[in-house]
Amino acid sequence: MFSLSCRLISLSVLLILQLSTIGQTNGGNQFTICNPMDLSYRYCLDTPSRREAADPTMVVFKDEYYLFASKSGGYFHSTDLIRWDLITTNDLPIEDYAPTAMVMKDTLYFMASGAAPKIYKTTDPKSGNWTVVNESFPIGMIDPDLFVDDDGRLFFYYGCSNIDPLHAVELDPVSFNPIGKPVDLLNSNKKLHGWERKSDYNDQAVDPWIEGAWMTKYNGKYYLQYAAPGTEFKSYSDGVYVSDKPLGPYTMAKHNPVAYKPEGFVAGAGHGNTFRDRYGNYWHIATMTISNKHMFERRLGLFPAFFDKDGTFYIYTGFGDMPIRLPSKKINGPDEISTGWMLLSYNKQVQASSELPEHPKQDAVDEEIRSFWSARTGEKGEWFSIDLGKSAEVNAVQINYYEYKSDLLGRKPGIYYQYLLEYSDDNKTWKTMVDKTSNTEDRPHDYIELGKPVKARYIRITNYRVPDGTFTLSGIRVFGKANGSRPAQVNKIDVSRNAADRCQAVIKWPAVPGATGYNIRYGTDRNKLYHNYQVLGVNDLKLNSLDSNEKYFFTVDAFNESGVTRGSAIKAVE
Repeated sequence: MFSLSCRLISLSVLLILQLSTIGQTNGGNQFTICNPMDLSYRYCLDTPSRREAADPTMVVFKDEYYLFASKSGGYFHSTDLIRWDLITTNDLPIEDYAPTAMVMKDTLYFMASGAAPKIYKTTDPKSGNWTVVNESFPIGMIDPDLFVDDDGRLFFYYGCSNIDPLHAVELDPVSFNPIGKPVDLLNSNKKLHGWERKSDYNDQAVDPWIEGAWMTKYNGKYYLQYAAPGTEFKSYSDGVYVSDKPLGPYTMAKHNPVAYKPEGFVAGAGHGNTFRDRYGNYWHIATMTISNKHMFERRLGLFPAFFDKDGTFYIYTGFGDMPIRLPSKKINGPDEISTGWMLLSYNKQVQASSELPEHPKQDAVDEEIRSFWSARTGEKGEWFSIDLGKSAEVNAVQINYYEYKSDLLGRKPGIYYQYLLEYSDDNKTWKTMVDKTSNTEDRPHDYIELGKPVKARYIRITNYRVPDGTFTLSGIRVFGKANGSRPAQVNKIDVSRNAADRCQAVIKWPAVPGATGYNIRYGTDRNKLYHNYQVLGVNDLKLNSLDSNEKYFFTVDAFNESGVTRGSAIKAVE
């Protein structure tokens, strides 16, 4: 009898523990991700204290994922693109910028930027042990890319300049020394290509930085990707040229830039690489910008990529910082990975335990990673709450911390956050959504997918520990579905193109009832509206990123907390 009672008590305690957290699933049952990627971004080694990762290369090696990024103190490993562990090594120049990696046969190769670079290899990247393949690579360069063709030929692409073009040369696959002389591939043309112009909104006619070469081969065609106009801008994007030969000549693709995300909570989609997951789906991992404390204060974003039936390459950035479902099979388009969850927290009423006048509480729900709310202290008990306005179904929450008044540098023990996340219907009785009061993992962009959705009007986070500085949030973002109707349909669009500068156009549409924001879709073909530009609270857009030689088609979708309504009108503009 005593034994049975003990067992029943043990089962009851276990059940209570299981129910105390509604479904925090950045453990074993998570199926979605949300940009910026939920990684342990390292604090830089120099002041000001800030985190960074950029210029990423992702490869699949022995059916697992390896991610190399600038200034990360190692490289990341995952089996599912959700959970990541950091591998440290003393063998690689991990403090050099813009690393690249390549799989050739049963070996993984690595290279990074440098005046006297070396090339490394390993057959066991989990060990952190690497050996040198080429001790003195004869070409000093920045932003390398190693590419092995289907026939075993090896090519090297490189360059980073606001003056010089990108280059390429064939390499001997054994010695990794150049065969022949490098050839020039492409350079900027800011007069014709609006996306190559500097600033957050491509409105400065200053020579851009052309950098970050990456090669993808598809159906016998070579797709040479490159980044412009500069890493500190929201407009940081990747363009693409196409050729029948690895060394060119290359022709500008009609769909450009291929990766572009100048707005949203976190912006930027430049200097990345394209890879295939283990199901054969293409993805593009890219650099996203904060650039508050330093121009190189950056994060990473992961976007689905596709080749259509005509071989047009496009990277889908629509709603690109909202949750998407990771596929477990081959997919044909972005609709197949949509969760249908909408943003519920934008511009809602908030309360906080305290705030600094220069960083008020409303800045945590303004959908801008560059602004932030700061409590007066980093002490246990500081809290922040959101009133969603009415009860809604909540599926996920993203907690974006910011390093304010921090003095931390590098990686060291004790860098992690602890908190309690709760929900309520009346702002009086609170239930636990996620209990991370004992957490010891570093998650500065902690994305929580609930195993079971909850109905809630109020969301509250209470601080238990921050590694340094104040309790600071650049955004606490709540995702799910509100009760109610989707917005009305946008059925009229007006587009006027600047005759003196055809890279510029102004798009206007009537505000529709019930809309929180709009997603402008456009492209160079009526049936290929692959570009996305998201706006909140306005019904016009000045777009400066067009190709002056191309005709464009535009439509506008309206969205709110209940869903998206596709636009009915498509406007053609010569």
